[in-house]
Amino acid sequence: MSESTPFKMRLVHLDLKGAPPKISYLSQIFPLFRALGANGLLIEYEDMFPYDGPLRLLRARHAYSPSEIKEILHLARLNELEVIPLVQTFGHMEFVLKHAAFAHLREVAAFPNTLNPHEAESLALVGAMIDQILEQHPGTQRLHVGCDEVYYLGEGEASRQWLQQEQNSKAKLCLSHMRAVASRVLARHPGTTPLVWDDMLRDLPQDQLAASGLPQLVELVLWDYAADLDVHSKVLLVQKFRECGFLRLWAASAFKGATGASQALPPIGLHLRNQAQWLQVASSGPADSLQGIILTGWQRYDHFSVLCELLPVGIPSLAACLQSLLHGGFAEDVKSRVENFLGVSNLEITDPMREGTGSFPGSAILDLVMQISLHLRSSVDTLLESRYVSGWFSPYHRRRKLIHPVMIQHIQPEALSLLARWSTLVQELETTLQMAFYPDTVEEWLEENVHPSLQRLQALLQDLSEVAAAQSLPAGPSWGAGQDT
Repeated sequence: MSESTPFKMRLVHLDLKGAPPKISYLSQIFPLFRALGANGLLIEYEDMFPYDGPLRLLRARHAYSPSEIKEILHLARLNELEVIPLVQTFGHMEFVLKHAAFAHLREVAAFPNTLNPHEAESLALVGAMIDQILEQHPGTQRLHVGCDEVYYLGEGEASRQWLQQEQNSKAKLCLSHMRAVASRVLARHPGTTPLVWDDMLRDLPQDQLAASGLPQLVELVLWDYAADLDVHSKVLLVQKFRECGFLRLWAASAFKGATGASQALPPIGLHLRNQAQWLQVASSGPADSLQGIILTGWQRYDHFSVLCELLPVGIPSLAACLQSLLHGGFAEDVKSRVENFLGVSNLEITDPMREGTGSFPGSAILDLVMQISLHLRSSVDTLLESRYVSGWFSPYHRRRKLIHPVMIQHIQPEALSLLARWSTLVQELETTLQMAFYPDTVEEWLEENVHPSLQRLQALLQDLSEVAAAQSLPAGPSWGAGQDT
């Protein structure tokens, strides 16, 4: 494979805190990842990891078993994909701190997102998590320890008291915990290098960063998912971090999950522009300034948010982004290569892809999700806002079970036809989703994206049925006392 990319490592991020794929689906897409130009995976297990002992309560209902973790690693090796596990150790700790057994380790008692860095038990907790993950990833060269978006840091009672002491600051508190986590990784697992997200460090003074000792312990991952990423500012940030002593830096872009918490279809054009900006950043500095890039594919914004774009739905975006990074841009010949990989006749960049196309693993899911996302709600809205429904069976009429009998004949057949058509498609989607995902994912996606519209349609038909039954009574409908009929 010919390469003109400044990124020697190209990692696909698997965010398993939402819609974790079955192993059978991973076995289908790992070869595609490799063919598209990926040579690594960043796997954010969260509650899908089979924690044991006191940590066993962290497991999700369908958490992978230890044997399934081995199978994932085996599939990765077969496809020459380096695996970097990710475990959160500071912020985004909701999946741990939501449990009563660990709630006392919250920075702010009311919020389960950030770990209290003052408690010795906090470091012991993340240390135990790290140990279990690395035990099941023998020989791994890198471990991502998160540390992004440490919200409310310094706002807990222990932090407020600590910050009253002279020379103490939130920056010092943040650096101290990062250094403690990284030092523990290196002490207990000397062959494994910690990676850390950069956002909590971006605005810290250069001399403080350099003196903290952190640059000698971790590799920084600079993340920015914006289509209008400020290339000049990012180049200066890379330079700043290198001057502080962070000699091995990574970039992180996004192929999905970064444009809306409830986004259903990824805007491929926006994600491609994000890759193009990162290519400019990489080409603006020394050749080795960014040794790799992680293409993030967030599945939830946090542990408590809704699902965003499902992995199969994001595959065309991932393919375009990977090939763009591999070949230094998205020229027409690169677009043709992507279309060939995906089995599509024309990859739509600015608009949703055409329905009924694609032969990649999960393409059937994309097709059905696209039909529902683009047409289900609008088709129900169109019916409910039609002249017959809005004019003769408004909410006022529905509450009072009033309708001109002839209007039932205008509304009911169309509503029944629409419900039958969508029910058939939804059943097909449910069957298709079950091949790639566990039952709770299927239930959640349908409940969020399908049921609201179908329930509106079913409620209309129920009201029509009840008013028809009421009008069949000898007394006929009642328009209310004192009204002229």
